[in-house]
Amino acid sequence: MKISKQLTFFLVLLLVICYTASYGQIVVGGDGPDKPMTIDYANPVEYEIGGITSSGTAPLDQRLLSFHVGDHIMIPGDEITKTIKSLWKTGLYDDVEITVTRVNGNVAFLDVRLEDRARLVSFGFKGTTKSEENDLREKLGISQGNIINDNMKTTCANVIRKYYVDKGFYSCSVNVQEIPDEKVKNAKNILFDIQKSKRVRISKIAINGNKDVTDAVLLRSMKETKEKLLFRPFYKLDTAIAYSIRHKGYYESKDIKEHLDDYFADRVKLRIFKKSKFIKENYENDKVNLINKYNELGFRDAIITRDTFYLDGRDMHIDIDVDEGHRYYFRNITFVGNTIYPTTVLSRLLGISKGDVYNQTLLNKNLTMKEDGEDLASLYMNNGYLFFSANPVEVAVENDSIDIEIRIREGKQARYNKITVSGNTKTNDNVILREVTTIPGQLFNRADIIRTQQMLMSLGYFNQEKMDVQPKPNEANGTVDINYVVEETSSDQLSLSAGYGAMGFVITAGVAFNNFSTRNFFKKDAWSPIPGGDGQRLAFNVSTTGSLYQYYNVSFTEPWLGGKKPNALTVGVYYQRQTNGMKKSDTTGFRASSIAGASLSLVNKLKWPDDYFQMSHTLSYEYYTVTNWSGYYFFNNGNANSLSYIFTLARNSVNAPIYPREGSSISFSVQVTPPYSLFGHKDYTSMTDQEKFRWLEFHKWKVNASWFTRIVQNLVLNVRLKMGFMGCYNKNIGIPPFGRFYLGGDGLSNFSYDGREIIGMRGYDEEVLSPYLDGSSTGASIYQKFTAELRYPITLNPSATIYVLAFLEAGKGWLNIQEYNPFSMYKSAGLGVRVYLPMFGLLGFDWGYGFDEVPGRAKSAWGSHFHISINQSID
Repeated sequence: MKISKQLTFFLVLLLVICYTASYGQIVVGGDGPDKPMTIDYANPVEYEIGGITSSGTAPLDQRLLSFHVGDHIMIPGDEITKTIKSLWKTGLYDDVEITVTRVNGNVAFLDVRLEDRARLVSFGFKGTTKSEENDLREKLGISQGNIINDNMKTTCANVIRKYYVDKGFYSCSVNVQEIPDEKVKNAKNILFDIQKSKRVRISKIAINGNKDVTDAVLLRSMKETKEKLLFRPFYKLDTAIAYSIRHKGYYESKDIKEHLDDYFADRVKLRIFKKSKFIKENYENDKVNLINKYNELGFRDAIITRDTFYLDGRDMHIDIDVDEGHRYYFRNITFVGNTIYPTTVLSRLLGISKGDVYNQTLLNKNLTMKEDGEDLASLYMNNGYLFFSANPVEVAVENDSIDIEIRIREGKQARYNKITVSGNTKTNDNVILREVTTIPGQLFNRADIIRTQQMLMSLGYFNQEKMDVQPKPNEANGTVDINYVVEETSSDQLSLSAGYGAMGFVITAGVAFNNFSTRNFFKKDAWSPIPGGDGQRLAFNVSTTGSLYQYYNVSFTEPWLGGKKPNALTVGVYYQRQTNGMKKSDTTGFRASSIAGASLSLVNKLKWPDDYFQMSHTLSYEYYTVTNWSGYYFFNNGNANSLSYIFTLARNSVNAPIYPREGSSISFSVQVTPPYSLFGHKDYTSMTDQEKFRWLEFHKWKVNASWFTRIVQNLVLNVRLKMGFMGCYNKNIGIPPFGRFYLGGDGLSNFSYDGREIIGMRGYDEEVLSPYLDGSSTGASIYQKFTAELRYPITLNPSATIYVLAFLEAGKGWLNIQEYNPFSMYKSAGLGVRVYLPMFGLLGFDWGYGFDEVPGRAKSAWGSHFHISINQSID
């Protein structure tokens, strides 16, 4: 027994010594070189600390020591051990050593030697692409001068592994190599050697135990966990046919959609918008989504009894066992606590009847979360009842029927107290607050808050993905503070383009300051680089080929004329001139035409029928000059004047300016000139064309409509309609040659010889879908165009928004109303991509294929065409 106790004591002592040694060293000196000091670890001796020195490459922080000069400590002892551990825990040192340098009686002198860890000079990657390397450098967050320790290396390796696991490289490994730097002492370079292995795809998701819900329905409920691409639509078709012949009753028990789901579940798996990759976090979330789908279908007791996933080579297999339970139905639904609205109104708004399949998700949605605002919470909150709540409680479950009692707490009406805005670093508060429809003192209205968010997004100054509302309710006094959170994004735009056309090489440049401030124009501190923040718009555009063609345009918009009402005033002037390049002194060979124009427009936002409407009035004047120019006008020499009034009524409920998901934009406009020919009794049949068109007279009607519908998540369908008609007052004068419609191409035109309106249509050459008479284009007096686009975003980052699209288009222009046939149009289809850069606006790149031959045009006018558009010129 005594031997056993001694053995235990020595083992414990040995462990203590080893534990201490694992953190650092205690090196023993003596009184002098000839008087070595002997320390008995089994019998520590108490010494007074007479002095402490430091050595090594790293400085000593005295606060990390557990002892100080004058203290009495045991050597060896706990104080030295604790000090070594404290120094190691900082992660700053590569070696720690405490030395007893000398001893005078019971006074000991100590030296603490610290060797600094190596510092990082640079780091690189092996086994990555350039784009992956850029992503990893941003994610790692390390830089030159960082201390290299095990924690840093482990953290970096984990970040890299997670990055590649998220991309489907489930077997990724990272080897961190330290390479001493040849130039810097005690410094190293790090190389992350990455072995990505092969990308792991989900080969099969097997769901077992489901009887009433098909595999296809359950697999679709898993939003991020998807099987890899599979397309074998006729696999074992003979087996399916034979089964249908032998089991007629089975096929009569389900509708056609369910049978198609069953058939294609193991034959066709298309991966267009979602890649097949296994991420455990997403898989856990998708198991919840699967059960939620069961709950939506009435199986409230459904559970996952077992699940597993395993790798087979580069393929991931997932097995999920479910117990569906029974399907339940709603029976009696009652309301308790409602005094403001009767039960009949609430029941109608809830939209759930006795006998409907039990769906907890639908119940909650109809109570509080419907996107169209037709739910019970919106009914109350749009009337000030901010503190409203509706709690559905299952009060009875009998067989397959469930009784629900909806317990309502109406609370009292709340009013707005403080309305604030945060996050705006450039745009002035008053520019934002004047768009806000939530006014202090008014009753709380959730619809007003949603509307305000749409108004702020439509300004184009803020990141639409980061817009937020922070309500701060105070039920005690019945008020609520509202804080609108925004994040500034660049709204100014610079456009540069070049092209080659009939007049040679054309350079176009434009700049638009969309958040300009004239008020701060003469304030030196406000120029950064231009004065901004007041929401005004100043734009300049220039196009030129040199002497052949020049175009200049300047416009200015004040969105709140007077500062009290949203009346936008726009003033614009432009000048365009083209020649044949000869000198003006050559009176016989010189040809030229020019247009000088000015416009004044006032836009009023309306409150009725709703506040999505606006009305605009525009006064426009244009002066045309023609010198020896034939082929585009009815006369070769002379001038024409156009003074017109344009009335526009528009409604815009689009929920975001860059990538809309919902809403519509509809406008109707009519442009009229004075009917000069009706004021006098002139004989226009005997007049020359120059005399007829000295003052242009016409009326022009246009309709533009665009609808956005969210199909699922961010997949959006956009349907557009454009129509235009131009008429005359006097048949003896006819429709003037100026301002007609030209359809086809990308909608961009460097030359507008005659004030024409360019309407883009993909798959065809520029302007070829308008009438073609006597070997030359003639503008249409009536046109129509239909477009359907399916859009999906690649990234919604405000600094570079990118989305792809597929489109179908049909359109045509007719010479006059007599030839108009709405069912005879040219058709096209194709693909495209849009890139929104704050500095340049929306850039479009499309490939379209025109299906129909265009009479009188070369074969190249239709078929395959690539198009480039700027700022929705095609739209």
